[in-house]
Amino acid sequence: MTIPATSATQNGADQDLAAVRRVLAGDLSAFEQIVQRWQGPLVNMAWRYCRDRRRAEELAQEAFVRAWRGLPKWRGESSFSTWLFALAANAFRSELKKFPTVLVPMEEIAEPSRPAEQPNALEERARKDAVRRAVLALPPRYREPVILFYFHEMDVAAAARTMSLPEGTLKARLARARELLRRRFPHLADQHAAMEWTEREA
Repeated sequence: MTIPATSATQNGADQDLAAVRRVLAGDLSAFEQIVQRWQGPLVNMAWRYCRDRRRAEELAQEAFVRAWRGLPKWRGESSFSTWLFALAANAFRSELKKFPTVLVPMEEIAEPSRPAEQPNALEERARKDAVRRAVLALPPRYREPVILFYFHEMDVAAAARTMSLPEGTLKARLARARELLRRRFPHLADQHAAMEWTEREA
């Protein structure tokens, strides 16, 4: 029997809440459940920021340290996952300011080739990598909304909460990011499926 997505999400939220309550009640081992549940998503999110697997793991570890210290401050006004991702985004931002990832300017990134009539796996991967490098070359104010919305698959509301921005501001930054990328890559719009870049509307 397939569990509806809403039920699975609620079950996950209940598990998070139960684990947090146990940690705050003194059962420190319950934090391991939180780490096991969210380590993969946080490493993946961090990798989108820095494109370095080892550094992504280190950034995720730093996020968990901050979550451990800040857990008593979570009041349950938003879901635990929203609170954790917002905390992680701030941690990634802070750490990357201290030791910035060396990024290639957008102007130096070659435009992805047009998809072949019979797509080649290597060519498709190269196109995706080129687009992701272009995203990382965006100014930070536009880069992070793209990472959260397109690559981390948050909706506008969740991404806006994570960045502590009004939804309208986040939408405007997404639009500006698309404009910058298409200006640099004129046929970018022709490659939505190949590079996981879809025109999702909130």
